Amino acid sequence: MSVETTIAAERRFSLGLGLTNECNLSCAFCYRDPTRTDRLGLDQVRSVLGRLPVRSVNLGTGENGMHPEFREMLGFFRTQPIKLTITSNGYSIEVLDDADLRGFADVEFSLDYPTREEQDGQRGAGNWDLIQQQARRCRDLGVGVTIIAVMMRGNYRRLGELAEVAAAFDAPLRLNVYQSVRSDSYALTYDEYWDGFRNLFAETDAIAVGEPLVRAMAGMPPRVGGCGLATVRVTPRATVQPCVYWPGGGAPLDLLLDAGEGIVETAPFVAARSVPAACEGCAHRATCAGGCAGRRRLMDALAEPDPYCPVIRGDDRPLVVRMAPLRDLPKLESACTTIVTARR
Repeated sequence: MSVETTIAAERRFSLGLGLTNECNLSCAFCYRDPTRTDRLGLDQVRSVLGRLPVRSVNLGTGENGMHPEFREMLGFFRTQPIKLTITSNGYSIEVLDDADLRGFADVEFSLDYPTREEQDGQRGAGNWDLIQQQARRCRDLGVGVTIIAVMMRGNYRRLGELAEVAAAFDAPLRLNVYQSVRSDSYALTYDEYWDGFRNLFAETDAIAVGEPLVRAMAGMPPRVGGCGLATVRVTPRATVQPCVYWPGGGAPLDLLLDAGEGIVETAPFVAARSVPAACEGCAHRATCAGGCAGRRRLMDALAEPDPYCPVIRGDDRPLVVRMAPLRDLPKLESACTTIVTARR
């Protein structure tokens, strides 16, 4: 039985829900569309969970606490057999009472710089202190904390410092490589990408490595699941995508409600797990599968290898990764993400 057949027989999805694209901040590197306001309704959320076998739900895209039905939705999620997480700049956590906050298995705070001055300079005055306050509150309530950062041109040399900041809350650091959804101003060059990961693993221990190229260069085995197979994203516009960074408007939500878990057989999901022809003979094909399909699709080069691929350049970028003890984290199997902890 193939890996894909096994997954299909036992599939439980990691579901990303953007309840709203509203936000109290306007970060230049954010992927959300700031030109309009969109919201999912509670009935739509109920319908989605009624059609998909879901193991975890992450609330992302905008600040979900700005949705007028936010608390009603949290009440619904508490009735479901899922692990619920949220990604926030702190606002959505501050507006919750302790009882609602305890409903989360983990809270991810968006922190891209290791100092107050840098963080507030990028996101807005007071954001650093808000995150510090709300992260401490979560820990006091027994709620897990993760610090999530976008690995980009302005911080790729500072990620070890960020892991140290996270360690103050007994929290891991989760990293997503910047994707040029709205602008390439923050995109890493080829050398910055590899220098960033090399320096990161010199200063931290890895809990999970999902970035396909990095996993391959570290000599790690293929992952089970991933893009196009085990992750589904529902946007505030009531559309469906295989990846949060997948370009275009997405398929209408009705398609998911009709197809259920068969959504993975629709064209965008098939494309998200496609492998470029140039990669077929590569020794790393099983682990890398052509690299990040979302990145390739954003560059209108889905049929080409990932632009950060060293093999296609005749380059060699071996990585030494020291693994940390496994932790039970809801986002552990999220595609193309890397989770590390400060080295002790």
